[in-house]
Amino acid sequence: MVMESASEPSPAKAPRHVAIIMDGNGRWATARGLPRVAGHRRGAEAVRRTVSAAADLGIEYLTLFGFSSENWKRPIEEVDDLMGLLRHYLRGEIAELHRNGVRLRVIGRRERLPVDIVTLINNSEELTRDNSRLQLTVALSYGGRDEIASAARQIAEAVRSGALAPDQIDEACFARYLFTADLPDPDLLIRTSGEQRISNFLLWQTAYSEFVFTDTLWPDFSKEDLLRAVEDFNGRERRYGAITGTR
Repeated sequence: MVMESASEPSPAKAPRHVAIIMDGNGRWATARGLPRVAGHRRGAEAVRRTVSAAADLGIEYLTLFGFSSENWKRPIEEVDDLMGLLRHYLRGEIAELHRNGVRLRVIGRRERLPVDIVTLINNSEELTRDNSRLQLTVALSYGGRDEIASAARQIAEAVRSGALAPDQIDEACFARYLFTADLPDPDLLIRTSGEQRISNFLLWQTAYSEFVFTDTLWPDFSKEDLLRAVEDFNGRERRYGAITGTR
Protein backbone atom coordinates (compact mmCIF):
# COMPACT_ATOMS: atom_id res chain seq x y z
CA MET A 1 0.00 0.00 0.00
CA VAL A 2 1.58 3.29 -1.13
CA MET A 3 0.42 6.64 0.22
CA GLU A 4 1.26 10.11 -1.00
CA SER A 5 1.84 11.40 2.51
CA ALA A 6 1.73 10.22 6.09
CA SER A 7 0.26 12.07 9.04
CA GLU A 8 1.45 11.03 12.46
CA PRO A 9 -1.05 8.64 14.06
CA SER A 10 -1.99 9.03 17.68
CA PRO A 11 -0.06 6.82 20.11
CA ALA A 12 -3.29 4.94 20.86
CA LYS A 13 -3.36 3.69 17.26
CA ALA A 14 0.29 2.68 17.11
CA PRO A 15 0.90 -1.08 17.12
CA ARG A 16 2.19 -2.22 20.47
CA HIS A 17 5.08 -4.25 19.02
CA VAL A 18 6.84 -3.58 15.71
CA ALA A 19 9.53 -5.89 14.33
CA ILE A 20 11.79 -4.89 11.44
CA ILE A 21 14.01 -6.88 9.10
CA MET A 22 16.65 -4.30 8.23
CA ASP A 23 17.65 -5.18 4.68
CA GLY A 24 19.47 -3.39 1.88
CA ASN A 25 22.67 -2.01 3.40
CA GLY A 26 24.87 -3.76 0.87
CA ARG A 27 22.76 -2.74 -2.11
CA TRP A 28 22.68 0.87 -0.89
CA ALA A 29 26.48 0.93 -0.82
CA THR A 30 26.94 -0.90 -4.13
CA ALA A 31 24.61 1.51 -5.91
CA ARG A 32 26.90 4.36 -4.80
CA GLY A 33 30.17 2.62 -5.58
CA LEU A 34 31.00 2.33 -1.89
CA PRO A 35 32.23 -0.63 0.18
CA ARG A 36 29.50 -2.62 1.91
CA VAL A 37 30.63 -1.40 5.32
CA ALA A 38 29.56 2.11 4.29
CA GLY A 39 26.03 0.78 3.91
CA HIS A 40 26.19 -0.80 7.35
CA ARG A 41 27.36 2.51 8.83
CA ARG A 42 24.43 4.33 7.26
CA GLY A 43 22.20 1.52 8.46
CA ALA A 44 23.28 2.28 12.03
CA GLU A 45 22.05 5.84 11.52
CA ALA A 46 18.70 4.46 10.38
CA VAL A 47 18.52 2.46 13.61
CA ARG A 48 18.94 5.68 15.58
CA ARG A 49 16.18 7.42 13.62
CA THR A 50 13.81 4.49 13.90
CA VAL A 51 14.25 4.04 17.65
CA SER A 52 13.51 7.74 18.17
CA ALA A 53 10.47 7.62 15.86
CA ALA A 54 9.08 4.49 17.52
CA ALA A 55 9.34 6.08 20.96
CA ASP A 56 7.65 9.25 19.69
CA LEU A 57 4.77 7.20 18.26
CA GLY A 58 4.14 5.38 21.52
CA ILE A 59 5.26 1.98 20.22
CA GLU A 60 6.12 -0.05 23.31
CA TYR A 61 8.30 -2.75 21.77
CA LEU A 62 10.67 -2.52 18.79
CA THR A 63 12.55 -5.61 17.67
CA LEU A 64 15.28 -5.31 15.03
CA PHE A 65 16.92 -8.15 13.09
CA GLY A 66 20.55 -7.10 13.33
CA PHE A 67 22.62 -10.19 12.48
CA SER A 68 21.30 -13.62 11.61
CA SER A 69 22.83 -17.00 12.36
CA GLU A 70 23.31 -17.33 8.59
CA ASN A 71 25.27 -14.06 8.43
CA TRP A 72 28.26 -15.84 9.94
CA LYS A 73 28.74 -17.33 6.46
CA ARG A 74 29.57 -13.92 4.99
CA PRO A 75 33.19 -13.00 4.16
CA ILE A 76 35.25 -12.66 7.33
CA GLU A 77 36.13 -9.06 6.47
CA GLU A 78 32.45 -8.08 6.37
CA VAL A 79 31.70 -9.94 9.60
CA ASP A 80 34.61 -8.16 11.29
CA ASP A 81 33.29 -4.82 10.04
CA LEU A 82 29.84 -5.61 11.41
CA MET A 83 31.26 -6.60 14.79
CA GLY A 84 33.23 -3.34 14.84
CA LEU A 85 30.09 -1.35 14.16
CA LEU A 86 28.28 -3.25 16.90
CA ARG A 87 31.02 -2.37 19.36
CA HIS A 88 30.82 1.27 18.30
CA TYR A 89 27.04 1.32 18.72
CA LEU A 90 27.09 -0.28 22.15
CA ARG A 91 29.80 2.09 23.37
CA GLY A 92 28.51 5.25 21.75
CA GLU A 93 24.73 4.97 21.83
CA ILE A 94 23.83 3.23 25.06
CA ALA A 95 24.08 6.38 27.21
CA GLU A 96 21.64 8.20 24.93
CA LEU A 97 19.26 5.24 24.89
CA HIS A 98 19.36 5.24 28.67
CA ARG A 99 18.68 8.99 28.90
CA ASN A 100 15.70 8.54 26.59
CA GLY A 101 14.16 5.76 28.68
CA VAL A 102 14.91 2.94 26.25
CA ARG A 103 15.54 -0.55 27.56
CA LEU A 104 17.94 -2.62 25.42
CA ARG A 105 17.81 -6.39 25.17
CA VAL A 106 19.62 -8.79 22.87
CA ILE A 107 18.28 -12.17 21.77
CA GLY A 108 20.16 -14.89 19.93
CA ARG A 109 23.24 -17.03 20.36
CA ARG A 110 25.45 -14.51 22.06
CA GLU A 111 27.98 -17.23 22.89
CA ARG A 112 29.08 -17.01 19.24
CA LEU A 113 29.83 -13.30 19.59
CA PRO A 114 33.26 -11.98 20.63
CA VAL A 115 33.73 -11.93 24.39
CA ASP A 116 34.13 -8.14 24.60
CA ILE A 117 30.87 -7.62 22.74
CA VAL A 118 29.06 -9.98 25.09
CA THR A 119 30.40 -7.93 28.00
CA LEU A 120 29.17 -4.72 26.37
CA ILE A 121 25.74 -6.30 25.82
CA ASN A 122 25.52 -7.48 29.41
CA ASN A 123 26.50 -4.04 30.72
CA SER A 124 24.02 -2.29 28.42
CA GLU A 125 21.18 -4.57 29.46
CA GLU A 126 21.96 -4.02 33.12
CA LEU A 127 22.19 -0.23 32.74
CA THR A 128 18.84 0.07 30.96
CA ARG A 129 16.89 -2.72 32.65
CA ASP A 130 14.48 -0.42 34.51
CA ASN A 131 13.66 1.83 31.54
CA SER A 132 10.10 1.64 30.27
CA ARG A 133 9.51 4.20 27.50
CA LEU A 134 10.47 1.71 24.76
CA GLN A 135 11.87 -1.81 24.86
CA LEU A 136 14.39 -2.23 22.06
CA THR A 137 15.24 -5.84 21.30
CA VAL A 138 18.06 -6.57 18.87
CA ALA A 139 18.37 -10.06 17.38
CA LEU A 140 22.05 -10.93 17.01
CA SER A 141 23.39 -14.30 15.87
CA TYR A 142 19.72 -15.22 15.75
CA GLY A 143 17.76 -17.78 13.75
CA GLY A 144 14.07 -18.59 14.19
CA ARG A 145 14.42 -22.31 13.52
CA ASP A 146 17.32 -22.53 15.96
CA GLU A 147 15.24 -20.72 18.59
CA ILE A 148 12.38 -23.21 18.16
CA ALA A 149 14.76 -26.18 18.27
CA SER A 150 16.36 -24.78 21.43
CA ALA A 151 12.95 -24.43 23.07
CA ALA A 152 12.10 -28.02 22.12
CA ARG A 153 15.35 -29.26 23.67
CA GLN A 154 14.66 -27.39 26.90
CA ILE A 155 11.14 -28.78 27.08
CA ALA A 156 12.41 -32.31 26.44
CA GLU A 157 14.93 -31.91 29.25
CA ALA A 158 12.21 -30.58 31.59
CA VAL A 159 10.04 -33.60 30.80
CA ARG A 160 12.95 -35.99 31.29
CA SER A 161 13.76 -34.46 34.68
CA GLY A 162 10.15 -34.62 35.79
CA ALA A 163 9.77 -30.84 36.03
CA LEU A 164 7.19 -30.83 33.24
CA ALA A 165 4.51 -33.33 32.25
CA PRO A 166 3.86 -33.94 28.54
CA ASP A 167 0.20 -32.99 28.89
CA GLN A 168 1.28 -29.57 30.20
CA ILE A 169 2.87 -28.68 26.86
CA ASP A 170 0.69 -26.31 24.88
CA GLU A 171 1.35 -23.14 22.87
CA ALA A 172 1.63 -20.97 25.96
CA CYS A 173 4.03 -23.41 27.57
CA PHE A 174 6.19 -23.59 24.45
CA ALA A 175 6.36 -19.81 24.15
CA ARG A 176 7.82 -19.56 27.65
CA TYR A 177 10.95 -21.35 26.39
CA LEU A 178 11.59 -18.92 23.52
CA PHE A 179 14.09 -16.04 23.65
CA THR A 180 11.08 -13.70 23.58
CA ALA A 181 9.25 -15.29 26.50
CA ASP A 182 8.51 -11.95 28.16
CA LEU A 183 7.59 -10.07 24.96
CA PRO A 184 4.21 -9.81 23.26
CA ASP A 185 4.11 -11.16 19.71
CA PRO A 186 4.76 -8.53 17.02
CA ASP A 187 1.66 -6.81 15.70
CA LEU A 188 3.51 -5.53 12.65
CA LEU A 189 6.54 -6.88 10.78
CA ILE A 190 8.28 -4.54 8.33
CA ARG A 191 10.89 -5.62 5.81
CA THR A 192 12.86 -3.09 3.83
CA SER A 193 14.56 -3.30 0.39
CA GLY A 194 11.70 -4.86 -1.56
CA GLU A 195 12.32 -8.47 -0.55
CA GLN A 196 9.15 -10.31 0.50
CA ARG A 197 10.21 -13.04 2.89
CA ILE A 198 10.87 -13.26 6.62
CA SER A 199 14.29 -14.96 6.41
CA ASN A 200 14.08 -17.13 9.52
CA PHE A 201 13.06 -14.23 11.78
CA LEU A 202 10.61 -14.74 14.66
CA LEU A 203 8.96 -17.71 12.95
CA TRP A 204 6.80 -18.64 15.94
CA GLN A 205 6.03 -15.10 17.05
CA THR A 206 4.82 -13.72 13.70
CA ALA A 207 2.04 -16.28 13.20
CA TYR A 208 -0.58 -13.51 13.24
CA SER A 209 1.54 -10.44 12.53
CA GLU A 210 0.64 -8.03 9.76
CA PHE A 211 3.42 -7.74 7.15
CA VAL A 212 4.47 -4.57 5.36
CA PHE A 213 7.13 -4.75 2.63
CA THR A 214 8.73 -1.52 1.46
CA ASP A 215 11.15 -0.90 -1.41
CA THR A 216 13.10 1.57 0.73
CA LEU A 217 16.62 0.34 1.47
CA TRP A 218 17.35 0.26 5.18
CA PRO A 219 19.95 3.11 5.20
CA ASP A 220 17.24 5.37 3.73
CA PHE A 221 14.49 4.24 6.12
CA SER A 222 12.97 7.29 7.79
CA LYS A 223 10.31 8.27 10.26
CA GLU A 224 8.00 8.82 7.29
CA ASP A 225 8.53 5.21 6.18
CA LEU A 226 7.62 4.01 9.66
CA LEU A 227 4.55 6.24 9.68
CA ARG A 228 3.38 4.86 6.33
CA ALA A 229 3.77 1.30 7.63
CA VAL A 230 1.79 2.17 10.77
CA GLU A 231 -0.96 3.79 8.70
CA ASP A 232 -1.09 0.69 6.50
CA PHE A 233 -1.37 -1.45 9.65
CA ASN A 234 -4.16 0.73 11.03
CA GLY A 235 -6.15 0.24 7.85
CA ARG A 236 -6.23 -3.53 8.19
CA GLU A 237 -8.71 -5.73 10.02
CA ARG A 238 -7.06 -8.31 12.26
CA ARG A 239 -9.37 -11.31 12.67
CA TYR A 240 -7.00 -14.02 13.97
CA GLY A 241 -8.86 -16.66 11.93
CA ALA A 242 -12.32 -15.53 13.05
CA ILE A 243 -15.12 -14.11 10.90
CA THR A 244 -16.38 -10.59 11.51
CA GLY A 245 -19.78 -9.17 10.79
CA THR A 246 -18.55 -7.36 7.67
CA ARG A 247 -16.48 -10.07 5.99
